[in-house]
This record gives sequence, structure tokens and C-alpha cells, in this order.
Amino acid sequence: MLPGEISPWSALLLCPFHGRTLAKARVLRHIVPMNASDMTPSPMTSPADQARPVPTDTRCGFAAIIGAPNAGKSTLVNALVGSKVSIVTHKVQTTRFQVRGVMQRDKVQIILVDTPGIFAPKRRLDRAMVRAAWSGAQDADVVVHLVDALAWSLSLAEVRLTPAQYKGIEDDERIIATLNKDQKQVILALNKIDTFPRDRLFAVASALHERGCYDKVFMISGLRSDGVDDLAAELASRMPLSPWLYPADQAADMPSRLLAAELVREKLMLRVHEELPYQLTVDTEAWQERKDGSVRIEATIYVGREGHRMIVLGKDGNVIKEVGSKARAELSTIFERPVHLFLHVKVDEKWGEDRHRYAALGLDFEA
Repeated sequence: MLPGEISPWSALLLCPFHGRTLAKARVLRHIVPMNASDMTPSPMTSPADQARPVPTDTRCGFAAIIGAPNAGKSTLVNALVGSKVSIVTHKVQTTRFQVRGVMQRDKVQIILVDTPGIFAPKRRLDRAMVRAAWSGAQDADVVVHLVDALAWSLSLAEVRLTPAQYKGIEDDERIIATLNKDQKQVILALNKIDTFPRDRLFAVASALHERGCYDKVFMISGLRSDGVDDLAAELASRMPLSPWLYPADQAADMPSRLLAAELVREKLMLRVHEELPYQLTVDTEAWQERKDGSVRIEATIYVGREGHRMIVLGKDGNVIKEVGSKARAELSTIFERPVHLFLHVKVDEKWGEDRHRYAALGLDFEA
């Protein structure tokens, strides 16, 4: 395929992953070996980076997925890996820090960096998230700009957009301007092609490809896995010669305590996505390995106001009970052992100004 050529879309031959369902084709480890008290995601380095002869038969590198909030980055990463490594919700800006999924194709290992959405930041947390996204792009061997093709299709047809779609296009324009300024060539992936007639795809692809910052265009549906296999093959072809950085059975680079907190946040946002504000976070406060092989986890949900605490609790505690039950079941599946999960809710109006919390997520407090 020539540079700049638009690839056909096809079905990804991985295990099916639809939205919030955990699908596994094989047993995959989601955590990195480290002390249970360490919640800091590991950097893009490993002992494999130390000086050693470069192998001739294996390849390994990083592929960053960037895009506007709610473009479908986490869903795409999950589809590429074939297992759930990033949380997915109805809300934009769900991903707050770099999440790394590990994909294997023959002798190639691709570390997929799921970045926070890129938008016009207002709060400190927003600025830190956007900086983390661009940092992931700068450090990667290849970058994929994921775009909501439905929104662009409607815009080109001069159909009225929803506020979220309009904002998404504005964010895409901002990303394109930065890519052109940096003279960076990246892959364009048009997502959500299953949501509108395919005869509109070429117009969207042509309009964006003319912007000058894309060397290839792929048409995909991350949710249905259409076209994802072609994209995976392209990513694999661009990886440099290198030893693998992770074991073959590891699906993600995320400490177990952080994974537990993220899954609780996902279930909470899915349960009350119409009421819940963005001003909340979840911390794993305690992690106890038990003699029977199970694990006891205590997590605290921090919200900004007393009214928000009542929403999280629900009438007679029904909301937090449901959230805890669903999170416990999924964590037990991932860790492959019984999980005893205990949730608490606290009000902290200044949780978003806690420097230590930013450090734990690998975010720049001074962004």
C-alpha cells in the first residue's frame, strides 16, 4: 500500500469486545510486578532498554492513540489487545492518564498508549491530562489520530451537530494544527464507521487527508472491530527491532491497586452517568493478601460536595452496593481469585489540588 493510500476495512480476528464486557481469548496478566503499595505507572523504559545487541528476529515499540475526548480511544485499545485494559464509559474525558495495553502479532510486540482526550483545558487536572496525551505522542514510535468520523460526516453535510460533536471537531482541529506545527506525520483512523452510510466515508477521508499531517488513513469501528486488523498490521510494520519489553501473556502495564481504583470509577460512572459530576476520583487505600489466596481491597471515592456523596451512595446505599458488586466480580475475573471489595465515600473539595495524587497517576501537577 502506498503512503497516503486509504486502506479497506475488514473484521478483526480477535476475541469479541463490546463496550463494557470483558472478553478473553486467553489468560492475560494486567499488572506489572511491583510492590502492591506502588501506584505509579511505570515509565516507557525497562531493563530491556539497557545496552545489548539488537535482535534480528523480534520487534517492539510504542504506538500512541490520540484524539478528542470520546473519540473511542479506549475502545480501540481494548479491541487491538483483545482484552479489556482501559475503562470505557458514556462520559468524555474518562481516561485521565496514559494506559498501556500490550499487543502481540507474531514476533512483534506493540505497546499501545491510550492517552487522555485532547481538548481546551480549564482546570489543573484538565491541563495535566492534555500534557500527558501529548507526552505520550512525543515518546511513541508511531502515532494514531483517532477521529469521530460520524461527527465529521455530519459537519461536511452541513447537518446540525450536537454540542459534544461540535466540540469534538474543534478539538480535532486543534490537534491537526499542532501536528502541522510540529511537522509530524501520523496515521489517521476514522472511527465509528458503523454509525452512518459508507458512501460518506470517502468525503470525510479526503477532507482530513488534505490537511497534510497524515501518511495513511484507516476506516474502522473500534466497537465492532471492523478494520482494526488492518490498522494492527500497519502498527506492527512500523515497530523497530528490539527485544520484547513484556512477557507474552501480559495485556497491560498497570499496577493492581490502580486497576482496582479505575474499575470502581468506571462502574460508578456507568451507573450514574447522567447525574455524576467529573469532580470525583477513586483511591485504593488498602490492599491485603489473605492466606486463603483471596485479596481484600479498600477503596475510597472522593467527591467535591456533600450532595455528590449522596448521589454516589444512593437511596439506602443501593448505588454503591451495585457499583461494588459489579467491580468485585470483574476484579475477581481479572485477578483470577476471590476479591473482597469495600468502598467508602468521602467529601474533599480540594482533591483536585493534591500534588501526591497527580504523582501517583504519572501526571504533571505544574502543567
